[in-house]
Amino acid sequence: MEKHCLECGEVIRGRTDKKFCSDYCRNAYHNKANKDTSNLIRNVNNLLRRNHRILEELNPDGKTSVSRSKLLTKGFNFEYFTSIYTTKAGAQYFFIYDQGYLPLENDFYALVRRK
Repeated sequence: MEKHCLECGEVIRGRTDKKFCSDYCRNAYHNKANKDTSNLIRNVNNLLRRNHRILEELNPDGKTSVSRSKLLTKGFNFEYFTSIYTTKAGAQYFFIYDQGYLPLENDFYALVRRK
C-alpha cells in the first residue's frame, strides 16, 4: 500500500512512518494548521513590544512621570501588559516585562523600571 503526502498528495518513499514527502510540505502543512493561533499570538506580541518600546523611550533614567495624552500620542495601548504588581499600600503597577507604570492623579503616570 502506497502512502501519500498529507500536504501535496505525492507518493512517499522512505520510512514507513513518514507523513510528508519533504521538509517543505511538512512545514507548509503545520503552518496552515497553526495559522489562526499564530496570528493572534503575533499580534499580541507586537502590541506588547510597541508598549515596551514606548515606555523605554519615555523612561531612559528608570523613573519619571508622563501624561496619559503623551502615552496615547505615541500609540500606547493600556489594555496590553504582562503582569500586575500590587504594593503593600495597595497601589497597582502594570508591567510590560521590565517596564512599568502606575496611574497617578490628573491623568499622569509614574514610569518605573524593574531591576
